[in-house]
Amino acid sequence: MKKLFPLIFLVALAISCDFSKGVKKDLATGLSVSYNGFRIDEIYLVGPDNKAVSTNEVPMNSQVSIVVQGIENYELKDGKAFPGLMLTVTDSQGTAVIDEMDLLAGGNGYPPSDAAILRGTVTVGTPMKSGETYHVRMRIWDKNKKESEINAEVDIVVK
Repeated sequence: MKKLFPLIFLVALAISCDFSKGVKKDLATGLSVSYNGFRIDEIYLVGPDNKAVSTNEVPMNSQVSIVVQGIENYELKDGKAFPGLMLTVTDSQGTAVIDEMDLLAGGNGYPPSDAAILRGTVTVGTPMKSGETYHVRMRIWDKNKKESEINAEVDIVVK
C-alpha cells in the first residue's frame, strides 16, 4: 500500500491540473500559435470575405484577420471574462505600422460565450506597400490570470 500512495497521488495531481498548453501551425498560411492556460478549438486566417484562406497573400485595400475560436478557461470575475487583445504589424525593418497594446481596454467584461471567439483584424492599406512582407502578431490574455495567454503570428505578403 505504501508504494501505491505516490502513484495515486501523481495520478490525482495530473487529473486536477489543467494542462491547457500547446502549439499549432498552419503550413499553408504560416500562421503559428502557442497558448498556455487557455483551451482553444481553432485558429485560422480569414480574408476580406470572412472565409478561411489558404495563403498568406493579401490584396492591397482589403482586410485580413486572425480568428481564435473556442477560447475557454478564463478566470471569471462576477461571471464575466476579461480578455486583453494586443495587435501589432511591423514592416521588414521592424517599424510598427500598427501597434495596439490592448484593443479591449476599458471593457467591463464579457460573457464567456462572447469572449470565446476573438479576432484581430488588419486593414491592408497605406502606409503598407504592394510586394512587401509584414509581420502580424496578436496576443490574447486573461486580465484576471496574466499567465493565461495565446500568441499568434503570421507574415503577410501584400499583393
